[in-house]
Amino acid sequence: MSAPTRFIRPDVLARLGTLELVARAVVEGFMAGLHQSPYKGFSVEFMEYRPYMPGDDPLRIDWKLFARTDRLYMKEFEDETNTRMHLLVDISRSMHYGSGTVTKQTYASYLAASLAYFIDRQQDAVGLTLFDHDVRDRLPARRAAGHLPLILKHLEDAPPGAQTNLGKPLHLLADLYTQRGFVVLISDLLDDVDPLVDGLKHFRYNGHEVIVFHLLDPQEVHFDFEDEAIEFEDLETGATKLVLTREARDVYRDNVSRFCDTLKRACSRLGIDYTLLTTDQPLDHALFHYLAARSRRA
Repeated sequence: MSAPTRFIRPDVLARLGTLELVARAVVEGFMAGLHQSPYKGFSVEFMEYRPYMPGDDPLRIDWKLFARTDRLYMKEFEDETNTRMHLLVDISRSMHYGSGTVTKQTYASYLAASLAYFIDRQQDAVGLTLFDHDVRDRLPARRAAGHLPLILKHLEDAPPGAQTNLGKPLHLLADLYTQRGFVVLISDLLDDVDPLVDGLKHFRYNGHEVIVFHLLDPQEVHFDFEDEAIEFEDLETGATKLVLTREARDVYRDNVSRFCDTLKRACSRLGIDYTLLTTDQPLDHALFHYLAARSRRA
């Protein structure tokens, strides 16, 4: 899929101002990319498929068929049902790091706002939870006039978070969500793996489908600092440490790679869709992964 990204790049979105403008630009740009995707000239062997047309619901696209053919086709007879979507956004201190124009927190807000805007357009109920080591703000999933602007307002007014403790809020929310739905977690996941996995397992045990967006800054992945020595500050605790970057680079990259692989494998075992994103990636990447995950879990 080749979506126009000039309105979707995070550094461009940062100039737009309000989250409403950001969400609209991302979703409309993404939808324009879907509409422009080539789908003609391919013969489908099953009668339940038809070519995607502008205005069709992207949730009914067969993404597996798209992966094989690079053509967009709809599942003709798939039942349409409303779904409850719960957006869980990490606002802990570590999310405020950013080596470039956009911090992880800002990117998470852009992503959550875009997903909320898109979900609302699909006439599904959407809710929002902001958390650090506890639940800080929560809007239950609703489909009502005025609910989307309220979600965007709460994202814009998100309070400064404290330290991370992923397990506690995830277990609390899993107990609160009594009706089955989709849970979308947006976080840097910088915490111990076991409590995080236990929290995700709680959602799955209660019958929820789960999508995880693992959000990191490019420097947190690549560690491409030019200075030979840098004093780093732990945003969670305030502790500082002097690091010789050349000596630490390979070890650091290996540790990050193993950490992400561990999370990906744990999610796979639980039937959870895991996507690693960096804050320099266009937002349409995240929307594509979201739709593909929804299609797989439908």
